[in-house]
Amino acid sequence: MRGRLVGVTDLDDWQARVDAFWADFDDSDPDGCLARMRALVEERPPGDPFALAEWGGVHDSLGLEAEAVEPYRRALAAGLPPEKAHQVTIQLASTLRNLGRYDEALALLGELDAPELGDAPAFFRALVLHSAGRPAEALSVALTALAEHLPRYTRSARAYAADLVE
Repeated sequence: MRGRLVGVTDLDDWQARVDAFWADFDDSDPDGCLARMRALVEERPPGDPFALAEWGGVHDSLGLEAEAVEPYRRALAAGLPPEKAHQVTIQLASTLRNLGRYDEALALLGELDAPELGDAPAFFRALVLHSAGRPAEALSVALTALAEHLPRYTRSARAYAADLVE
């Protein structure tokens, strides 16, 4: 990736164009998608965490999960604002699940404190557990998250969810 120095306004403009890319995303032309995202990524400075996150994301969205892991990890290591880091962590955990790397995915999700994502971490944790052949734990995580949204029976629902893994 090559790039130039850019300011906040440039980042906002760049992000708007990235958002437009995703709004028009069509995975029927993988090479075209990669070329369009590469052009956007190359506008950012080398090692830019936002560009790395998007580069990982396009690979992930095209089913090229193995190629998404390193850019995601580099984006997280380079430093992202917390909410963006939380999103990339979820994306990386989901990618690791798709690659059968369940323990790594669970470790990432276990460390994630992202209240702005609501129950997304629980959703992905349940998916990982299910994929890992741990369906009772997966169901327990999903039901525990769901219990918090019930107008009644929350305490009972939590207890039933806990019983699944005892």
